[in-house]
Amino acid sequence: MILTIKELMEGYKNKLFSPTEITKWYIERIKELNPKLHSYITITEEKAFNQAKKAEVKIRAGEVSGLLGVPISYKDSIDTKGVLTTSGSIIDEKRIPAESAKVVTKLEQEGSISLGKNNMYEYAFGITSQNPFFGDVINPWNKNKTAGGSSGGSATAVAANLCLGSIGTDTAGSIRVPAACCGVVGLKPTYNLVSMKGMTPLSWTLDHAGPIAGNIEDTAVIMETLTGIPYTTACLNGLAGMRIGLPTYYFNENMHNEVKKMYEKAVQHMTDLGAAIVEVDTSFLTDVVSIATTLGTSEVGVVHNERIQSSIHLYSEGAQKTFDKSRIISAFDYITALQKRAEWTRRVSEIFLDVDVMMTPAMPIATADVQTEEVTIGGQNESLGDCMIRYTSLFNITGHPALSIPFGLTESGVPLGLQLIANHNREELLFRAGYAYEQYTLTSFYSERNRLIASSIGEH
Repeated sequence: MILTIKELMEGYKNKLFSPTEITKWYIERIKELNPKLHSYITITEEKAFNQAKKAEVKIRAGEVSGLLGVPISYKDSIDTKGVLTTSGSIIDEKRIPAESAKVVTKLEQEGSISLGKNNMYEYAFGITSQNPFFGDVINPWNKNKTAGGSSGGSATAVAANLCLGSIGTDTAGSIRVPAACCGVVGLKPTYNLVSMKGMTPLSWTLDHAGPIAGNIEDTAVIMETLTGIPYTTACLNGLAGMRIGLPTYYFNENMHNEVKKMYEKAVQHMTDLGAAIVEVDTSFLTDVVSIATTLGTSEVGVVHNERIQSSIHLYSEGAQKTFDKSRIISAFDYITALQKRAEWTRRVSEIFLDVDVMMTPAMPIATADVQTEEVTIGGQNESLGDCMIRYTSLFNITGHPALSIPFGLTESGVPLGLQLIANHNREELLFRAGYAYEQYTLTSFYSERNRLIASSIGEH
């Protein structure tokens, strides 16, 4: 059973199935597949069935809307009242919050069904899905490829049809990168549009929360429920009159040839849909990853200061190295990075005076093998982590909304992602561009993903 949120709601309306039946199907599927995918840390079976029964009462009374009876999940750094919330770390292996995060409260009030908490990179410190405590998250397309991170459990759960949507967090690309790696849709909204209250922070300057779902319309429905803004009305065919910006610098450099070819093909598709292609000047960008790292690494050391004092030995080796770096970043470097943030925020916003949406690949490379630590492009070596966030992290610095949508499969059969960016609080433009592109180009991709879901997930 592979449904979109729209199809699920139609099924409820026509009494083809009930929320309890849907919940039972998803819980059984999670129990079957999670031992090999490691996408969930905690399954909230009892809670899910209680929520399903409440949704059933409302549906019988004729209420069918929003996320009523829709099964979703949450990254494990998002607090859930009375439910284990570990942030992917053994340090918090017994932590049970007394209150839910604001996003959880909102979605549950609207009748969503919470299936559980998704696996992640420890405290969201990394862009892959390696986790020495709860098992590495497996990419459902290919077990030898990274699922991306740190919201990898959420992306895998959506891609493998273990939920219809998930809420993740994104500090340098942690929603968009795993969405790209796993062939699903992920949105990093405008900074502060979705509340971070009740989530374990990484960097208060860069943190965002947003949805991961199987298609554009499902993503829009979740955002609509979270914000009250009618994003689904932007899901229309055709892009006549839309101006799409192509960066002339930084975002078109040092990328794998396969990514470049797919990007060029995506540009042609946008033209076919009626969009006007406009070159935009991004020559002001330098050392983007360095600025993001300075901000994020400085702040994470402060966030974890108390835990470091008492439990430093319980952190992974990678986390301990991050804290070492945090201590040696100077105040001068941190303030300089904040100044750069202000400048880039202004200059990126100015780009949207000339275009509606900017378009880049989500990553410069195809989805990497799980053991990869370094990549080489054009004879230049780069750490995998820096490479994977090279095209995404700018928009955490500037706070502009950015959407990752599949734009096809590599020759080896692994997904790649296309990134669309808009001005602050213009998410509807992303949904418009993404939906038109999706309807025009992704039918066969989604068919292949459905075939994968129905067959031997991650075994090839």
